[in-house]
Amino acid sequence: MSSPAATAHPGVRRSAWALALVGALALLAVLSVAFGARVVSPGEVWGGLAGSTDGFGEAAVAKRVPRTALALLAGAALAVSGVVMQGVTRNPLADPGILGVNMGAALAVVVGIAHFGLVSATSFVWVAIAGAAVAALVVYAIASLGPGGFHAGAATPLKLALSGAAVSAALASFISAVVLGRNDIASGVRSWQIGGVGGADFASMAAVAPFLAGGLAISLLAAKALNSLALGDELAAGLGERVGLARGLASLGAIVLAGAVTALTGPIGFVGLVVPHVVRLLIGSDHRWLLPLSALAGAVLLTAADIVGRVVARPAEIDVGIVTALVGAPFFIYIVRRQKVREL
Repeated sequence: MSSPAATAHPGVRRSAWALALVGALALLAVLSVAFGARVVSPGEVWGGLAGSTDGFGEAAVAKRVPRTALALLAGAALAVSGVVMQGVTRNPLADPGILGVNMGAALAVVVGIAHFGLVSATSFVWVAIAGAAVAALVVYAIASLGPGGFHAGAATPLKLALSGAAVSAALASFISAVVLGRNDIASGVRSWQIGGVGGADFASMAAVAPFLAGGLAISLLAAKALNSLALGDELAAGLGERVGLARGLASLGAIVLAGAVTALTGPIGFVGLVVPHVVRLLIGSDHRWLLPLSALAGAVLLTAADIVGRVVARPAEIDVGIVTALVGAPFFIYIVRRQKVREL
């Protein structure tokens, strides 16, 4: 006998999950401000939220506010980027981290810091997006090599994943080479390269916000095209979709989101892999719902991961990039081992 949830109208079910995610997000935002590496009292929480930094506890709470905001933004952006990448490539293994996009953005930022003296968030985001785009093109080109050339089916999911892993490893080595001998930036780069939200501040987020808003808008507007692409290029073209243009614009939105987030947080992996699969199981594959609900779920996942990283290792902290890797790596192995891995 099926449960009421299983037999509910799809729109009702999707709305219910949206409300549940909004509720979870609100709860986690409160917990993120109240709990961390330092134990604080309710009075210190209220004081910190009111802007007071007189005591250590209140100062800790005040620092958690932008950190929480960044976790929400970054989680939403990475999840949406993952949805778009999976839709564009029809690849269940697609993710900004797995496909080397995040590492390409990271290398570009490190080169900008080391050789061009970049210091502002705005300059970081421009070079990060450029690096992400170049990395994405290189990975796709490598995955498409072989018989048949550069056609839509040449870059299979496993070839893309392997190419992305190889390119990511190479880019990580390049980052190490860039900072070698640069003791003035080496420590900061190594910490940033893990991926975290601990250094959040509203000024940097404000500088990057237009890029995140633009990338999100492009991705949401591509929902209908992504639904068509899921049917295959020929059928999408038969439905009047300009396949090449649709794929290019959607990819632009995903790259802008991944690059902008990496400029702020460093490369955080697996959010864009795990979230779309889970949300797809809950509400189906309609990108008109999948994209916004994945944004909510991504914000939930990254905020929860940041809270866990701050609490389990008190008084130290575990960067959120490590926590997401612990969650995402087994999930990645599970997806790889599934049958029909070439299909979404």
